[in-house]
Amino acid sequence: MSAKPSVPMASLSLKQVEDLTFRALIACRVSPANALSVTASVVAAEAEGVHSHGLARLPTYCAHAKVGKIDGHAAPDLTRPRPGLVRVDAQDGFAHPAIDLGLPALVTAAKAQGIAALAVTNSYNCGVVGYHVERIARAGLMALGFVNAPASIAPVGGTRPVFGTNPVAFAVPRAGEDPLVLDQSSSVIAKSEIVVHQQRGENIPLGWALDRNGQPTDDPSAALDGGTMVPSGGHKGAGLALIVELFAAWITGANLSIDASSFADNAGGSPRTGQFFIAVDPGPLAGPAAAARLAHLFAAIVEQEGARLPGTRRAAARRLTAEAGVRIPATLKDRLDAIAAGA
Repeated sequence: MSAKPSVPMASLSLKQVEDLTFRALIACRVSPANALSVTASVVAAEAEGVHSHGLARLPTYCAHAKVGKIDGHAAPDLTRPRPGLVRVDAQDGFAHPAIDLGLPALVTAAKAQGIAALAVTNSYNCGVVGYHVERIARAGLMALGFVNAPASIAPVGGTRPVFGTNPVAFAVPRAGEDPLVLDQSSSVIAKSEIVVHQQRGENIPLGWALDRNGQPTDDPSAALDGGTMVPSGGHKGAGLALIVELFAAWITGANLSIDASSFADNAGGSPRTGQFFIAVDPGPLAGPAAAARLAHLFAAIVEQEGARLPGTRRAAARRLTAEAGVRIPATLKDRLDAIAAGA
């Protein structure tokens, strides 16, 4: 396990996270509408303890908007190529407002037809994928989400990165409870978790990443400086990354991971990555006993000692964060304050 943070930490309430995020984005040439969309995602990530997609990423979001790698004023464009297909072009802007625009149309189409898909193209990092599929599940639909990222995983037997950490997420509605959400990267850990460790002055566990020479490393800086991510489960992780690539990048017409510019620096223009969501109405297929059968399945898991349902920790983190707030490196807080002040 990682050691305790070796840098001073600052505490913020979720309201302070919201205010700081919005002000920082506005100060970096992001429109109010787009800033609200991104802010909601950052707050949700911090609330669930997913700090790697919360304030830790905000300086990069701001830098990319300020230099024009992201068009902070982009207005996403929605089209309907087929009754069951929704397409949103993010226009080189943030993924969040593009997804926000497409989700209502996706939900409407899925409820009318039983199944529908949303393709988002020419976009950017969308934050926690689980955040988006959970919203679909709260509308009563099963959901799958696929997201590609700039290349950082080599294929099986290869040495050159071809796939991103390419996460996939799933959500299913539950009667009287929050949806169950499963969100996982194709790599052992999301690359942004290494950024968090770097910010906190922590080493990373061996087995997360390789350095630029292909050697295992516990130094986050070495992992981020030309290193590669270790695929989850070896061959299985690389295979999952390929599946995600086909859904998130190929079928959406977005940049393949090998063609996408980095999420981490200002070079290369817009990444133009993609996201793909599938929504299914379970009722017509699963039948009237669907909720009871789902509860029966989940009970068989949680009644076992040591077993837990995916997403349990997220719910616990929400309760804890609501009471205690979040803690981030003091240097990160100072940096974000400076950005919000226009520095």
